[in-house]
Amino acid sequence: MATGLTGGGLTAGTYPPEGQGDFFLCDIFDAIPKNDLASMEHPLFSLGTRPDRRILSYEHNGTEITVTPSVKGLATIHDKDILIFCISQLMAALNAGRQVSRTLHLKAHDLLVATNRETSGDAYRRLREAFERLAGTRITTNIMTGGQEVTSGFGLIERWEIVRKARGGRMVSVAVTLSDWLYRAVLSKSVLTLSRDYFRLRKPLERRIYELARKHCGRQASWQISVETLLKKSGSASPRRVFRKMVRDMIAAQPLPDYAMEELPGDLIRFSQKHAVVSGVGGMAPSLKPETLDAARDLMPGADVYALEADWRAMWARSGSPRLRQADAAFLGWVKKRARDS
Repeated sequence: MATGLTGGGLTAGTYPPEGQGDFFLCDIFDAIPKNDLASMEHPLFSLGTRPDRRILSYEHNGTEITVTPSVKGLATIHDKDILIFCISQLMAALNAGRQVSRTLHLKAHDLLVATNRETSGDAYRRLREAFERLAGTRITTNIMTGGQEVTSGFGLIERWEIVRKARGGRMVSVAVTLSDWLYRAVLSKSVLTLSRDYFRLRKPLERRIYELARKHCGRQASWQISVETLLKKSGSASPRRVFRKMVRDMIAAQPLPDYAMEELPGDLIRFSQKHAVVSGVGGMAPSLKPETLDAARDLMPGADVYALEADWRAMWARSGSPRLRQADAAFLGWVKKRARDS
């Protein structure tokens, strides 16, 4: 059941003026898709296509996560499209210097189009079911802070409301309040840009594998992981032999945006850039240190440093792929100039 968001003097179906009240209006056309780092790193969403009522438990490098479903089942990785849309709108607004809020008003049609979904009547019904699963799924996790371990629980979204046209018409607008956990991730800009082709991936495992490749490979030349660890981090419920077969099918089809997959000896999977820029003699541009990217964030607050890095590499290639003695210094010098010119 949807929880009302019309208190405090707001009439159902109306939007507050920009910058007033506790609401944010999603009105940014073609916002760049963004995803939060935590749910890219850890398996919080079901990869099932049928109602999944399992309690998921996950532990990796000291992080413990339990995901508990409601009677509607666990939130699925396709339900996550709603969160990605909300995160993308908020980040675009923050980068534009606009005021944001944990509660968002959006048009259902805009959400469906942005996430490459049909806009049929059935699509609106499925959207409502997705809200129900997102609101009902609860996450419990331990967080280390100040030398203490804090265990907390929260939902993926706090509440939601759908406004429909009279007499059973299509939904006109949606109001959704994100969890404080997810909203803090947005405010701290703990997000990564996704390829727009992410929404064209229909198979749940393909989406999850892309998330992991985007998070860990990023703009590096390549990243490799064992099949066992990939199975664990994916959250797949399949036995290892079945999972390995699905991964091999993906290697044959190469469906992921930006990343190519290959199997290596030792039961390893390697992800590499599909369109890496290669020079005739020097190979790829040198990789940058993590602290260099952090410095770039300080130089251009709000900018996507991975997009900056990609632009810099393209500029490097156009200039003849010269050998770089100090790639990190060269990159930061380029970022400083771009910041001055912007």
